[in-house]
Amino acid sequence: MTDVSPIIPAGRQVIESYGAGGFRISGERHHGAVIVLPTATLPWPVSGWTDVTPATLSPLHDANGAEPTTLLIGTGPEQHFPPRAMKAELRALGLVVETMNTGAACRTYNVLMAEGRRVAAALLPID
Repeated sequence: MTDVSPIIPAGRQVIESYGAGGFRISGERHHGAVIVLPTATLPWPVSGWTDVTPATLSPLHDANGAEPTTLLIGTGPEQHFPPRAMKAELRALGLVVETMNTGAACRTYNVLMAEGRRVAAALLPID
């Protein structure tokens, strides 16, 4: 039998679970919204989809040389789409942006991170 489990390098942030207003990432519980990079998880000071702006995503620009090229935005229990202007502003910063419900964003982040892609996830919690 062939093992197809990805080998995750030490120190990488893996989203293990979500719900109850937060996330379990690499064994640590985080309450509220977070930005997850392969090497760090940061609190994200937003309370809902209407608070998401390029300015609230500024921690992505301070990623210490590991700036992502793909940004997954987990929009909570339902999928929301960003305004065209916001998507264009983030694209001008070099980010490909995909929005999806938070569960899908968590799963997609883990796959892309395990593949070694330069990915980040900005995640709104689900109660």
